[in-house]
Amino acid sequence: MGRHIGKYQTMEKKKMTAQEAAAFVQDGFNVGFGGFTPAGCPKVVPAAIAERAEAEHKAGRPFSIGVFTGASTGDRLDGMLARAKAVRFRAPYQSNKDLRSLINSGETDYTDLHLSSLAQDLRYGFYGDIDVAIVEAAEVTPEGEIVPTSGVGILPTICRLAKKIIVELNDRHPAAIRGMHDIAEPLDPPYRKELPIYKPSDRVGQPFIKVDPDKIVAIVETSEPNDEGSFTPLDDVTKAIGENVARFLHDELVAGRIPKEFLPIQSGVGNVANAVLGSLGDNEGIPTFDVYTEVIQDSVIELMKKGRVRFASGCSLSVSRSVIQEIYGNLDFFKDKLLLRPVEYSNNPEIVRRLGVITINTALEADIFGNINSTHVNGTRMMNGIGGSGDFTRNAYLSIFTTPSTAKDGKISAFVPMVSHLDHSEHSVKVIITEYGIADLRGLSPRKRARCIIDNCVHPDYRPLLNKYLERTKNGQTPHDLKACFAFHHAIAEKGDMHLADFDK
Repeated sequence: MGRHIGKYQTMEKKKMTAQEAAAFVQDGFNVGFGGFTPAGCPKVVPAAIAERAEAEHKAGRPFSIGVFTGASTGDRLDGMLARAKAVRFRAPYQSNKDLRSLINSGETDYTDLHLSSLAQDLRYGFYGDIDVAIVEAAEVTPEGEIVPTSGVGILPTICRLAKKIIVELNDRHPAAIRGMHDIAEPLDPPYRKELPIYKPSDRVGQPFIKVDPDKIVAIVETSEPNDEGSFTPLDDVTKAIGENVARFLHDELVAGRIPKEFLPIQSGVGNVANAVLGSLGDNEGIPTFDVYTEVIQDSVIELMKKGRVRFASGCSLSVSRSVIQEIYGNLDFFKDKLLLRPVEYSNNPEIVRRLGVITINTALEADIFGNINSTHVNGTRMMNGIGGSGDFTRNAYLSIFTTPSTAKDGKISAFVPMVSHLDHSEHSVKVIITEYGIADLRGLSPRKRARCIIDNCVHPDYRPLLNKYLERTKNGQTPHDLKACFAFHHAIAEKGDMHLADFDK
């Protein structure tokens, strides 16, 4: 009893302000942050680090850190650190406009990685030491048990590797969520074994992160909500995409190319993803299904309440504030239907292939042969990053990419002769779907893929141009005219409209 009381008193002595905790982070450090999307990310300590950086810069001293996370974060992490010019290096993914600007100007070094690979790359020593881990927790015990909140990311790895751990203890997340997480780390080669997940609800770890309590140097008590993303109301284009995805999967089910029990669904982030999931839920020909994904959004929770989603496994509960409150207020209903894992498991290629996950992700740009650009505007400017789309696409039972056929009031075609940057090649992409229709690319040669995409997915305004391009070159397995293949990109850069593309210029 006395020993336990002593441990408790020791943990109490570690409670301090965010500013005091930020003093443990020094210029040049590599810092690992918990969470995945804004869900589960620390908030007040990163803000205090940003304040410190600004003060150091004002005094004429350098201050910047390497930032490692599970995925993107909230503005109070990536945004504040970026505006303070405190980010020397960033991996593996981001979505903040201020950080994006620094990356594209070359002021911040950025490595865009498959999300499932970062934790193991850190363990392999590819990026140097992790000096400090900063994590958000619903509970931390004197024995060193840390219960994460609504996002996991790379938590177990950064906590084990870090020399020091700072915990943001956030009472917005009840300690009663203990049991919603499945925390594990695989062994590294040459000792790695299979990851024994045979259905989305299988557990392989424990409901908390276990650390040496002596490594916890600071506990900062907070009551901060997650940064909340906004969704615009579904328009006709988004609804049509969702309905086309649902129709395609229903037809595959009827044709016997999907097992009658159906298969787990992975869906990306954003309005289109929400529309797709909503349409799947509304289609009575599709049975109740499981979700095996990285980000669990509002639409999943809504379908769970309707009895259309049986179980959801992910890396984060990236839901609106009202929905997270609903979950926490009804834990008896949700707790055995939701499971949060490290990204190394949620996105693991071995598990994705074993479960037969049907993957649905969004393309920034596609070409007429089925190659996908997920990351770079006009081939040069980073948008966000590849995220988990590569983890899922290459290993999917069925890999589907969705996109509206145009952007910027029709001045940009989502389909071009050749993608300006390649993230997912034709070898991995099985189906492309827009508001106009479905391009089933399975078993098609490049020429037939082009015909299928132009006829079914491209906006009618751009079909004549892309047909004209396809007719220019008759030779080769993939018929490209290397002098004309980027005419669409030249047109938007020089004239502001891809309709004005000139293949002969």
